[in-house]
Amino acid sequence: MRSSRSWPGLMAVAGIVAVGGLAGIPTLAATPLPDGTAVSTATPVDHDDRAAEAVAMTAVAPVSSVSLDALPAPLAELLSRLPEADAMRLRRHAVRWQAWSPPQRAAFAERVAGWDALDADTRGGRREAWHAWQALPEPQRERLGEMARGFAQRPEAERAELRKRFAALPQEQRRGWLLGPALGADYPRLHPLLAQLPAEQQAPLLDVLHSMSAAQRRQLGVLVQRTPPQARDALRRELIATPGERLQQWLWERLER
Repeated sequence: MRSSRSWPGLMAVAGIVAVGGLAGIPTLAATPLPDGTAVSTATPVDHDDRAAEAVAMTAVAPVSSVSLDALPAPLAELLSRLPEADAMRLRRHAVRWQAWSPPQRAAFAERVAGWDALDADTRGGRREAWHAWQALPEPQRERLGEMARGFAQRPEAERAELRKRFAALPQEQRRGWLLGPALGADYPRLHPLLAQLPAEQQAPLLDVLHSMSAAQRRQLGVLVQRTPPQARDALRRELIATPGERLQQWLWERLER
């Protein structure tokens, strides 16, 4: 019988798989490189998002000068127009591209063609899964990576059942599981705090939520439910601004009001 402790992780894995397919878990498939590292084949590719795709891929190769004359014309033109920080990241990938063998380049081109053949909804889902994965703390990514490999080895009937159970959840809960096993389990009570979240608050708020214990998130959930919609933005800002060492005291004080 499946333990209750493993259920949140399985639902998070099933969620990312359901939204983005197995490619939604970057650790499941990667393209080997000459230096022994790997580039995830989960990263989205699109006509207008090729620069973002190159920037988003994990870059471990050292930065070195790359001759624009040696690059494909579209990439060289794009590189010349990017902001310096993005251009530096893209140069890393250019170094890797130049080190690839013809079969490796052909395999990547095939993946790009496969991406272009997907419909817009599927591409959107895979982008969402990719960005959700990137936003997870490293320990949770490692945990989910292990669970994803285990998920892939389960019988197809069991995987289908998990995907079916995930699909039966309300949409808000399905999206919540993309935040990982910890926040996914708490998402229903925290949803009002995360709904219509301004872009500039997203990363700092998720950092705070990930740093909290399960008990603290339950306390926050009670506080969120008590807070009227017009006061939630102020609550978010106050939460983000509270130092970690004062977080528990802040929760007690707010709950006592």
